[in-house]
Amino acid sequence: MDFRLKLLAGTLAFAASAASYAADPIKIGVAGPYTGGSSSMGVSMRDGVRLAIEEINKSGGVLGRQLVAVERDDEAKNERGVQIAQELINKEQVAATVGYINTGVALASQRFYQDAKIPVFNNVATGSVITHQFKAPEYPDNYVFRNAAHDSIQAPMIVEEAVTRRGFKKVAILADSTNYGQLGREDLEKALDAKGIKPVAVEKFNIKDVDMTAQLLKAKAAGAEAVLTYGIGPELAQIANGMTKLGWKVPIIGSWTLSMANYIDNSGANGEGARMPQTFIQDPDTPKRKAFIDAYLAKFKPKNNRIDSPVSAAQGYDSIFLLAAAIKQANSTDGPKVREALENLQTPVEGVVMTYNKPFSATNHDAITAKEVVIGEVKGGKVVKAN
Repeated sequence: MDFRLKLLAGTLAFAASAASYAADPIKIGVAGPYTGGSSSMGVSMRDGVRLAIEEINKSGGVLGRQLVAVERDDEAKNERGVQIAQELINKEQVAATVGYINTGVALASQRFYQDAKIPVFNNVATGSVITHQFKAPEYPDNYVFRNAAHDSIQAPMIVEEAVTRRGFKKVAILADSTNYGQLGREDLEKALDAKGIKPVAVEKFNIKDVDMTAQLLKAKAAGAEAVLTYGIGPELAQIANGMTKLGWKVPIIGSWTLSMANYIDNSGANGEGARMPQTFIQDPDTPKRKAFIDAYLAKFKPKNNRIDSPVSAAQGYDSIFLLAAAIKQANSTDGPKVREALENLQTPVEGVVMTYNKPFSATNHDAITAKEVVIGEVKGGKVVKAN
């Protein structure tokens, strides 16, 4: 009898332990800049992630376990991103990480996930090289994924808008000095070259620069009919404001970051008319998008009911649903199994940017293609669809 009681007690203890283990939350790292000039993108992405996690948890979580976000502010600094990656992997033992706004931070940090065989999901950073940093045959498996429109998509769209649709033959390029700006500038020059056009001026500026007079004077003197940009909101606003100070107004056409609230607000009327590629515009044109926008506005109450960076929020939201679908399909949080599931998702994932139908493969880790991207325009203090 004693033996049977001990056996029963042991069995119950084991069952309780197993149930407790099964109920352990799944930790997801969320890394991005929540302070500084890139924070408009970082906070919007983080809030989109929070919204998705809340919705998934209300529906029972994944594999019967709740998702928990482990959030870290990388301050848009490469060295901080590296520290965070090591902390999330070694201390927090995350199943995966989503985020990365800045291309340089992503390139510096994601190698640690690659080495640890943990998926890392870029949901905002757009540098073309990001998903190609760990290529075969040197790296047989790639743990870096992305659901943002990379610069090899955006740059040709910018050039198409400027040269083909609007007929500008003399264009200047103004790009910031970061990896993002300079890699984007290279993509713009390639896209222009494909149309037989050489920019009349190529100028560089630094983060936190507040006077673009020198760069704009060179573009004006060269006869630029339009300015193509690669930078982030605060400095892009200085370009628009600088044009007004010079009494020289030509169209600004640039990367998706012209949609940032800190471009629109800091440039005011000077920034009107700027155009840029967008994967998502705050427009409730489908039931899914309306539900997302309504939920975001109700929960986070952004100023003027305008999401600071709608693209970042939407892509952050979608990245969690893609990751959750992969964990569910893999029936595991094991890194290699989740990577394999992402590369062969069997069930379509309905997002707000798009419905993802087999978005990845073993050789393609970019979910977004050109057909999902539209041209937006700053109009009346917000971004609307152009054309």
